[in-house]
Amino acid sequence: MNGSAAAGQETARLIRIDIDEAGLTAPSPEMEQERRIAVFDLLEDNSFTLPGRDGSPVPAGPYALVLALREGRLVFDLTTDPGDKVAEFHLSLGPFRQTVKDYFQICASYYDAVKKLPPAQIEVIDMARRGIHNEGARTLQDRLDGKAVIDIDTARRLFTLICALVPGK
Repeated sequence: MNGSAAAGQETARLIRIDIDEAGLTAPSPEMEQERRIAVFDLLEDNSFTLPGRDGSPVPAGPYALVLALREGRLVFDLTTDPGDKVAEFHLSLGPFRQTVKDYFQICASYYDAVKKLPPAQIEVIDMARRGIHNEGARTLQDRLDGKAVIDIDTARRLFTLICALVPGK
């Protein structure tokens, strides 16, 4: 790979992720742990690019992201590392609600299973949990179409963070 391609990959990423916790309920210890892991994993490896719009150039990254819930909408607030605003987009929570609800139910089952069930049964529940998680990630990719381009691993980790924001778990 040449240097310019590697440099381009370094700019097509998130380098800081914050969650605006204003008005949010405190997450469970398990969810807080998943959130910390998702942020760590995202910062280690992610793919996040913004498309050019209306003939304007693509805003140069890397980017800092603040995820927030405002007026019942999911907000992605993006800046450059020096803090210059590059984009903000709002997504309806509607397409995420059922998947988030299902995800929390299966996570609760998984946490209970880990305490008392044999490994084979835990694995079955974990496979279902991963399936729901993948569904949420694909929904996120679809909802970001035209706004941001992310790979499935980045979408999975961002979906975990979205779960920390969505009310009515």
